[in-house]
Formats: sequence, C-alpha cells, structure tokens
Amino acid sequence: MSEVAVKSGIATKGYAAMKPGGTLVPWEFARREPGPHDVLMDVAYCGICHSDVHQVKDEWSEGIFPMVPGHEVAGQVLRVGEKVTRFKSGDLVGVGCMVNSCRTCRGCREGLENYCENHLAVTYNGTEMDEVTPTYGGYSKLLVVDEAFALHLPANLDLARTAPLLCAGITTYSPLRHWKVGKGQRVGIVGLGGLGHMGVQFARAFGAEVFVFSTSDHKTADARRLGAHEVVNTRKEGALEALKGTFDFILSTVSSGYSLGSYIELLKRDATMVVVGLPPANQPPAVDLMALVSKRRTLAGSMIGGIAETQEMLDFCGQHNLQSDIELMPIDQVNTAYERLLKSDVRYRFVIDLKTLPT
Repeated sequence: MSEVAVKSGIATKGYAAMKPGGTLVPWEFARREPGPHDVLMDVAYCGICHSDVHQVKDEWSEGIFPMVPGHEVAGQVLRVGEKVTRFKSGDLVGVGCMVNSCRTCRGCREGLENYCENHLAVTYNGTEMDEVTPTYGGYSKLLVVDEAFALHLPANLDLARTAPLLCAGITTYSPLRHWKVGKGQRVGIVGLGGLGHMGVQFARAFGAEVFVFSTSDHKTADARRLGAHEVVNTRKEGALEALKGTFDFILSTVSSGYSLGSYIELLKRDATMVVVGLPPANQPPAVDLMALVSKRRTLAGSMIGGIAETQEMLDFCGQHNLQSDIELMPIDQVNTAYERLLKSDVRYRFVIDLKTLPT
C-alpha cells in the first residue's frame, strides 16, 4: 500500500490519488462503524465519471487529498444499523453523488437534497456533516451510508450496467423530467458519451423526437440503436442551418469548452437549453446573448437530482429496461481508463469491477 490511514472503524481498501494530478494507487483507510441508521455495503461495481478525472486533476476547486473517487456505486448490503427500516442484509443497494445533507433547508424539505443550502456531503472530495471528516468514494471495497441516502436497485437489471445510473442516469433524467420533455417535442442531445447516451434513451422513452449532435459520424449507428431518430454531424458545413428555430429542448452533455451560440439558435421561441456537462474552469463555454434575447430563449443548468427522484429514475429504468453501455475493467487499469476517457475512447462508461481489488 502507498499509505495507510486506518485509525478507527472498519478497515477497507481502495484506490486513491495522493496528490492533485497524481495517479491512482492502492490505499488502505477506515470507514466509520455503522451507526443505528447506517447501511454497510459491499461495493461490487463503481462507474468512472468524467468528473472523477476533473477532481483528481484538481480542475474545479481545491481538492481534498488523498482522494478516493467514485460516485456511481452499486453493491449489496452486508449489514444494517438497529434503526434501519428500508434495507436488510442481502439487498441490492446503490449510492450516488451524495451521502448526506442538512435535511432542514428549503431544498432538503422539498426533496432536492442535491441543492442543499447549508452543507451537502458529497460522496467523495467533500466532508461529512461535521464539515471536517473527509468523504471517500466508491473505488473501494466497503462503504457506509445513512439509509436515507441509499437507493434500491432494480433486480432485473445487470448490476454493473446499473452503476452509472447513479450519476449519468439521474444527471440526464432530472432535467428532462423537470422541463417536462415528452410526446410531440423535438429534443436535441449534444454529445454521445457517458451522459449523452443515457439522455438519448430517456428522451426516447418519454416519447420525444430525438436528435443527437456529434462531431463525427462514427457513433451514428450507436445513437440510432439507443433511440435517436436523427444524428447530426456538427462539423459538416451547414449541418445546423435547416434546424434553426425547430427544437423544444436541448440537453448539452459535453464536458469541454465549446460555443453554445449555434445550439441556442436551434431553439424555438421560449424554448430551453440545459447544460449538465461541466468543462474545466479554464475552458468556459461561449454564450451568444443575442441568440438568447432575440427569441426569449432560456439557458439553464441542472445538477443530478434528489434522492426521491433518483429512486424514481432507477424504478423507471427497471420498468423500461434502460441501462448504461459499459466497459468493465479491473481496478488496476483505472489510470489507463482515465487516459482513454480524456481521448473519448470509451463506449460509453467505464465501470470498475471491485472483485479485482486485492484482499
């Protein structure tokens, strides 16, 4: 092990970045002993989100190191605290981007814990509710979470392919639901990656006419298989010209800097474009304000969803057999996965098999 941080609690193993921009290495640390309301889970699979790369590289804000990434966590309940009522040993369980919140602010009271106004305990690179104890994510064998922030996973779905739903799934489901995307609407999905490929499936399941905007043709077959009606190569001259003013809703999943203006112009009057992909701070996307004001269009953002909505999304996926396209990999290949992710060399989500973590 590169470093040991076991002080008290339950010893576990995982992979961590020891410093900003560092490679991920084996690390042993401690989880807290489960309290009366806690669930102890055996992590089976954890998705690799592009935000993991950003945070390990310290591109968004000052990170907390050592850092154990991972917020697309799927596994099985090992044991529960004495006051737990929603889970029992053996249940399939998932953990997404947050593990606690204040539960008293307006956001929390409205079931929007992800917009907690006091302190949101994110699954990693954050702190517990004491605002001191670091949180460590799902690139590890064990995880302890309050049952209020644990999720039931559909038994009919492949567990490994379910893991990315805990971030990529809810990140795209929530804005599509919030802006009431449905039948009779034309919807654009910008980018066909880990987020985009879930957005296509949801928009199609909601009954919309779905267009995918991509920078090449090599994902056209996949886009159609996932439910897209049309695929537009945005690098072809004039490709967007005939589509101006024809979209009811556009969801942008791109995580690199780009110009929003050409997409905003595709919206009808009073229509909305929502951004869920976050580029590095040094690559801010350009916004065409004239394109916004000229047709009373809206540019908005969205961040995951609350616990109730995330459970709703998981249940919807179970009912409609929606899951992520993945490439399963051993944990000792995680740094290779990061390199490939930066090259967009994945279709469409890497998932770590935690059975490959040495005991």
